[in-house]
Amino acid sequence: MSRRRIPATPEPARGPSPRQILNRLGFGIGPSDELARLARDGLPAWLDAQLAPPPGDDGECLQRLGAARLRIRYDAGKAPGPEYPAVDENRPLETLQAPIETLWPRTDYKRPMAGSERFRPRAEVAAATLIRAVHSRWSLREVLADFWHNHFNVDASQIVQVAVALPAYDRDVIRAHALGNFREFLEAVATSTAMLYYLNNRSSRAGAANENYARELFELHTFGRGAYLNEFYNRWRDVPGALTGQPKGFIDQDVYEAARAFTGWTVEDGSGLGGSDRLPATGRFAYVDSWHDNYQKRVLATEFDPFRPALEDGRKVLDLVAAHPATARFVSGKLCRRLLGVEPSAGMLAAASETWRAALRAPDQIARVVRTIVLSPEFARSADLRVRRPLDLVAALVRGAGMDFVPTEGLVNEMAAAGQRLFGWGAPTGHPEEVDYWLSSNGMRRRWLLVQGLIENRWGNGVVEVRPPTPASTWREAADAWAEHLLGEAPGSTPVGQILAGLRQDGATPFDPGKPAQAAQMRRVLGYLAMGPGFQRG
Repeated sequence: MSRRRIPATPEPARGPSPRQILNRLGFGIGPSDELARLARDGLPAWLDAQLAPPPGDDGECLQRLGAARLRIRYDAGKAPGPEYPAVDENRPLETLQAPIETLWPRTDYKRPMAGSERFRPRAEVAAATLIRAVHSRWSLREVLADFWHNHFNVDASQIVQVAVALPAYDRDVIRAHALGNFREFLEAVATSTAMLYYLNNRSSRAGAANENYARELFELHTFGRGAYLNEFYNRWRDVPGALTGQPKGFIDQDVYEAARAFTGWTVEDGSGLGGSDRLPATGRFAYVDSWHDNYQKRVLATEFDPFRPALEDGRKVLDLVAAHPATARFVSGKLCRRLLGVEPSAGMLAAASETWRAALRAPDQIARVVRTIVLSPEFARSADLRVRRPLDLVAALVRGAGMDFVPTEGLVNEMAAAGQRLFGWGAPTGHPEEVDYWLSSNGMRRRWLLVQGLIENRWGNGVVEVRPPTPASTWREAADAWAEHLLGEAPGSTPVGQILAGLRQDGATPFDPGKPAQAAQMRRVLGYLAMGPGFQRG
């Protein structure tokens, strides 16, 4: 695993550049006056607005989502299997705001339906994610939504119930809490249909508790694997700090007992309750008291009395893990690495963790931690160290090139080939943080193909208009203008000269974007600029 630290040697204090802010806390620069506006208003004012956005999408983004169409195509189903007509149409994004109960019938395999109809909600959330990354005014919330989808990962590509629950998970859990209070976030995740199915807690019963969710709650969602101490201690009382009620970490006993605390947390999916009684089939969260293990428990050296009120055992576990110092360090550290692009210094991690713990009950706890990170000297010094993931890469290129963007399934599939499987990563860890994963030899090849295909409109995402962002009359002037816009490179930079030489293009030749051959050649220039390290990092 390769992680780099920012040099500890103090450097002269300076703020991050507007370009760095838009690259790191958004998805790159757009064709508008964003850079000038940010330079005028300053980072603190911009950040205050970004950290307190109104609920939902802004007007332009909402309009884009409403106008979007995503193709769905499948052949007719024929006997002896399910029968249904063939479909080939461009369909609106109809599931994004739908209540889960209206989508839940797609999980019923007694209903004749094509598989792509059942998994359509995942495709629509992926398309909406791309649209928001390109067009949302609240770009920082989009960056954090991607972060939290990885932190609280579910795989919607294999389990139909997770795919059907994904719009509600994205809308009511991830986006609703991305800048809020972590304890409230944890409960929203724990009671979400997507997570209850993905980690099997929906089937957890007294006497047969399923530990999958409880283990990932400790290892991935809160404490982190570094706080797993079962290698050293296998009895709760032996864990340092346990006898004073402040255990340093967790062991398997904590996982097993926590799993008991979450028994009976399930989904209204039509399951039988005994006799002729059944749960409704709505897809909503449900608590079944007869499935809950009501006897005494001990989690993190804390005694749970027997027969507590409904849901209180699980909520107590969430209280304990949310308030533990290990959670502050682990989750704050992940936020630092995502926003800085490097391993944080001990001082940076301590400052973020301190903010986290001081704001445990604040409704904007996560926003406060993000502010601490972004306004730190380390954020300013971390320029150009973060590797763009495919979502970031695509959105930055679309925004920078001013493309009239159309999301397509082909693009989403190519992003998956480049390493980022939107809502389809199988392991509960989410996509890797390690740079080596994103910059492997095959990974780089796929990233270049992703850029090239987008520039060439290979998947029907839109045509790049190559008229330079600033006036230019020659090839060199036009290429320099694009390099300055996309990369912040000064005119006369070496990459532009090398690219033009490689294309055997005389920089002094007049450039006419209205000529198809010249436009196609300039698109190649843009593609090569976007393949270089100056654009692959941001």
